[in-house]
Amino acid sequence: MAKKDRTTDAAREKDREKWMARLQVRLVMQPGVDRAIVLQAVKEVTAHCAQTGEHPRDAFGDPDTYAVQTAARLVPADRAARVRRHDSVVERLGSVLKRAGDVAGL
Repeated sequence: MAKKDRTTDAAREKDREKWMARLQVRLVMQPGVDRAIVLQAVKEVTAHCAQTGEHPRDAFGDPDTYAVQTAARLVPADRAARVRRHDSVVERLGSVLKRAGDVAGL
């Protein structure tokens, strides 16, 4: 194998790893996504790319967009809604505590 081919292969592998890492980070940020869902998504992408030889970006597009689509497909709607409600309450409570701290001079 020529040196240029190895360099190209290494760059392609690094880009693939970056794509997969970005997918995982963005997926974890979606409401209701747990470790099992992240692992399932990674397994699906890895299997597809191994089978077809495609780069994940070519097969699935932007990792951020694919993460949103994957969460919508794999997370039960009731769980996602429950997590969104919980996050909203926590965010409002944090805001109230911050204001109370500001008023008290803390």
